[in-house]
Amino acid sequence: MRNYWFLLLFIFIFSCKTDGTKESKLHVNNGTSKIDSRQSFIGIEERLGQLFVDIQLSEVFEDSKTFVDCTAKFPYDTIISKYQKEKKFPDFNLKSFVLENFDVPVSISSNFKSDASRTPTEHVAALWPVLERASDTVLAGSTLIPMPKPYIVPGGRFREVYYWDSYFTMLGLVESGRLDIIEDMLDNFSHLIEEVGHIPNGNRTYYITRSQPPFFSQMVKLMAEQKGDIIYEKYKKALKKEYEFWMKGNDTNEHASYHCVKTSEGIVNRYYDLGNTPRQESYREDYLQVQDTDGGEKMYRDLRSGAESGWDYSTRWFADASTIETIETTDIIPVDLNALLFGLEDILLKCYPNDKDFSDRLTSSMQSRKQFLDVSCWNVVDGVYEDYNWKKKKQTKVKSLAMAYPLFFKMASQEQADAVATYLKKHFLKPGGVTTTLNHSGQQWDAPNGWAPLQWITIQGLENYGHSDLAKTIAERWVTVNERVYANTGKFVEKYNVEDMTLKAGGGEYPVQDGFGWSNGVYLALKAYLVKK
Repeated sequence: MRNYWFLLLFIFIFSCKTDGTKESKLHVNNGTSKIDSRQSFIGIEERLGQLFVDIQLSEVFEDSKTFVDCTAKFPYDTIISKYQKEKKFPDFNLKSFVLENFDVPVSISSNFKSDASRTPTEHVAALWPVLERASDTVLAGSTLIPMPKPYIVPGGRFREVYYWDSYFTMLGLVESGRLDIIEDMLDNFSHLIEEVGHIPNGNRTYYITRSQPPFFSQMVKLMAEQKGDIIYEKYKKALKKEYEFWMKGNDTNEHASYHCVKTSEGIVNRYYDLGNTPRQESYREDYLQVQDTDGGEKMYRDLRSGAESGWDYSTRWFADASTIETIETTDIIPVDLNALLFGLEDILLKCYPNDKDFSDRLTSSMQSRKQFLDVSCWNVVDGVYEDYNWKKKKQTKVKSLAMAYPLFFKMASQEQADAVATYLKKHFLKPGGVTTTLNHSGQQWDAPNGWAPLQWITIQGLENYGHSDLAKTIAERWVTVNERVYANTGKFVEKYNVEDMTLKAGGGEYPVQDGFGWSNGVYLALKAYLVKK
């Protein structure tokens, strides 16, 4: 397992260091040809080479993620040798070849049959065992990074654990009394931090170059609320190590390095994937996108970094606030990411109260983040927080629910929170909850879609500042759209159309997924919230 860490260091060394220095491609040694997922984090693309490219660009599977989740039936060098020989045959069929040499995965919960007699709450309770994965064993020829303990997956095409999804799933697991699996998942994330150096997007080798919105500290806080401060003691080393991952490059002489950006207020953070090639799980989509626009390595990294944000994709990351061809994720300092890291720093202060030097550094960083949001991200005219483009030295002018994060983490003044609440009520509140942005771009993290995690962040943020009526209204509307879709389809889905509750949500690189971890979790949590109200 320790080989994971050494390979990650290798990746760090050979990937692009800063925006101010020459960009270089992400090179990874192919290593041994034997299949053994314990050996390294070497991905299936590196192992299969041109065969991987041919499979993904030929669209053997409708969803590019299907192939990277396949399991090789034979050693990779054997498969490559067979391909080199058989592809010359006049009757060669690539899809048949793939099916002969790889086991194709199935969608999670695809065979689950809804019982119309169940209430939505009973339906979710029945789904937890379907979405639960046992602790993993090392599987030859698989891209899965094994987890030592059980965990919950989102469902559908998402067959592995996902980082930020898990916090919102845990909200529902608390209501279901499943503290056991919450702690198992925390142990798994702690394990990933120790072995990898960070929590990847998901426990797959093709996700290793990036993380996701850093909610681990909030997961720990959630569990500490159930079991006491002993939880902070248990996970404090993992929390500190994750913080070091996000703050790598904070001592740079360049304007930006890795996730860190130097500003007049101090170091703040951006999303930044180490890779600058097509995402393996969306290879064809990324390749064609960059070829069409001649976007080069910068565009690949911006696409990847957009995936790290969890908002893949949104006009938040587009220069023209409209089209993905103008994506510039790494140029943007996001409101939500810096609020999340403010929250991580706050939890670390609880974990290390006697380490004065570290505590002073954390306190200083928290002050810098708050000042940056107040100075650079606060739109005085509209009374909202907006992301900031550090290269163009201006706000992006895209209004999004990222504005609720400073309220969730109590970074806003009462006056700022009042202004945000007014804006949300006037512009974002829809029949089914709150919309993600005000832009109708066709991207899934834009209007008219609503997402469970953003409903929760917004509702709790408003509650923190006394806007209970608006918070309750959002909760009621979101619960209503969840229940209406369940009544019509027997499913909880990944995202919802909050503007027209008779229509399905849309956009994105794949169809709407059912299951669905974070929708289930937030639904249960909001039902409990409304009972208390």
